[in-house]
Amino acid sequence: MTGVEQAPKEVSPRPRQKMSRRDRERSFLRHYGLQAGTVVMALIIWVIVAIGAPQTWLHKDMYSALMSTVPQTGIIALALTLVVIAREIDLSFGSVMAVGSWVFISTGRPEFGLIAGLAAGLGVGLLNGVIIVRFGVPSLVTTIGTMFFWSGIVVVGTNAAGSGTPGGFVSTLLIGRVGGYVPAEMFWLIGLAIVFWVVLNRSRFGAHVYLVGDNEQSARMMGVRTGRVRIAVFALVGLMAALAGIIATLEANFFWPTQGNPGSGVMLAVVATVFLGGTSIFGGRGTIFGTVVAAFAISAIEPGIVSLNLTGYYTEVIYGAVIVFALVMQSFVLRRSQR
Repeated sequence: MTGVEQAPKEVSPRPRQKMSRRDRERSFLRHYGLQAGTVVMALIIWVIVAIGAPQTWLHKDMYSALMSTVPQTGIIALALTLVVIAREIDLSFGSVMAVGSWVFISTGRPEFGLIAGLAAGLGVGLLNGVIIVRFGVPSLVTTIGTMFFWSGIVVVGTNAAGSGTPGGFVSTLLIGRVGGYVPAEMFWLIGLAIVFWVVLNRSRFGAHVYLVGDNEQSARMMGVRTGRVRIAVFALVGLMAALAGIIATLEANFFWPTQGNPGSGVMLAVVATVFLGGTSIFGGRGTIFGTVVAAFAISAIEPGIVSLNLTGYYTEVIYGAVIVFALVMQSFVLRRSQR
C-alpha cells in the first residue's frame, strides 16, 4: 500500500440516445393521439356550423344556450368514461335520469328531493354493479334490461303524466345564471370534471380502474379488489345520471316520465361523447379531458343541424357516424403506436 488514496474515477454520463422520428410519432400517438383527434373533430364541427350559420354561431347568446345543454350529456359521460375504461358498459343511465327526476319531484320538498333523487340514482347504479359482479351477468345485457325495467317503473308510477318543477334554492343552485349569462350547471360540469380527473389520475382507485380495464386477472393477482372497483364505477354512473336528470328537468321546467328513454337521444349522445373523447372500447385507456371536449362537440351537433336548416333526422345519422369514426380512430392510433 502506498498510503495514498486514489480519487475515484469519474464515470462520464452515457450520451442520451436521440429518439427517431418514428419513435417520437409513436410516443405522441400513444399519449396524446386520441385527445388530439377529439380536439380536431370538435374544431371541424364548429367551423362547419360557424360558416354555414354565422348569424347563429357567432352570437354570444348561442353559447349561453349551449352551456345549458352540454352538462346534461357531459356529467353522465364523465362517469361512463370510468366504466368503459374498466372494460364495461352501462346503457341504463337514461332511465336512471328519469328515476332521479321522479323521486326529486315526488317528495314535494326540493332540498330533500335532491338528496333523495341522488340516493335513488346511486342505488340503481349499485344494483347494476351487484348484478354484473356477483351474478356474472354481462354488463351490456344487464343494463339493457334495467334500462327498460326502470323506464317502465317510472311510466307506470306516474301514470305517464308529467308535472311542473319546484323553484327556490335548489333551482338557483343547479341552473341559476351566473352574471345573467353562464348557467350554473356549467360550473357543476367543470367542478365534477376536475374531481373525476383527480380521482382517475391521482388516486389509488383511479389506478385500479385502469388496471381492471387493462387486465383484470393481473389486477386481481396484484391484490386489487376488482369486484369492488367495478361496482363502484356503476354506482358513479347512477349518481351522475340522477344529477343530470334533475338538472334537465329543472332546465325544462317540466318533468316528462319518458325523459331519457331509449328514443330520447340521450343514450346516443352520451355514448358518442365517451368514444369520441378517446376512451377505448377495449378498456384500460381514456381521459377526462377528451370526454369534456367531446361533450361540447356532440352537444353542438343537434343545434348545428337546426341552424343549417337541415331536418332533425340527420341527428342520429351524425351521432352514428361519430361513434364509428371514433372507434376507427382508436383502432388506427392503437395500431400505429404499437408498430
